Amino acid sequence: MPQRTKGPRLWLQPARKDRDGNIIEQAVWVIRDGSIKRSTGCGPRQTEQAERRLRDYLNAKPTKRISDRDPAAVAIADVVAIYTEDVVAKHARPKETAARLSRILDFFGGETLAYLNKKTCGQYVKQRSSILAARRELEDLRSAVRHHWEEGLCTALTPVVLPERGEPRQRWLTRQEAAHFLRTARRMRQLQFGKETDRATAFTSPSSFWSASTPGRAPVPFAARRSISPP
Repeated sequence: MPQRTKGPRLWLQPARKDRDGNIIEQAVWVIRDGSIKRSTGCGPRQTEQAERRLRDYLNAKPTKRISDRDPAAVAIADVVAIYTEDVVAKHARPKETAARLSRILDFFGGETLAYLNKKTCGQYVKQRSSILAARRELEDLRSAVRHHWEEGLCTALTPVVLPERGEPRQRWLTRQEAAHFLRTARRMRQLQFGKETDRATAFTSPSSFWSASTPGRAPVPFAARRSISPP
């Protein structure tokens, strides 16, 4: 069985040295596409220029589109390539989408759609440093797979299983709630000191509200303030 290709991608070819350790050829970014290896002429620090060379290469190379194929016969690299050609360029931030899909190809690029399932998607999440980042990248893969299926290029829609969402962010106060707390803080200081408090003090010392309203107790954590309803 022939080895599956990972699809067109950039690879940093190391510098070549002679027997004495002298550099005879500098490191350079090259485009790898199966048996094809094409130099971009860009050095290690010229990443953006190398990415442009790869995009030019992809634009010049049409992706084969065969209708009604079995998922086991469809390379994920081809699915991503078609999605990139048809959809990614229309995204608000196409470079970011392309970068995420590049990480997908580093892991799944040598496989077919039949390889995708809960277990393999979970393996992808484990090797990423961030669950949130892995989820976003798998969302791009899911969109690519759905686009491929909607174009009639595959006989079945292969599921891409996403990890659970992370804990929701702590709720922040609304403008109305914040204004309510500041007004209350000023009133409490007026009652405590018997004189009107400077407006700037109320804004710079909101904790005075908690110390004045609950004498002898530690200030209430910010997250607990949601229990006090605005007027």
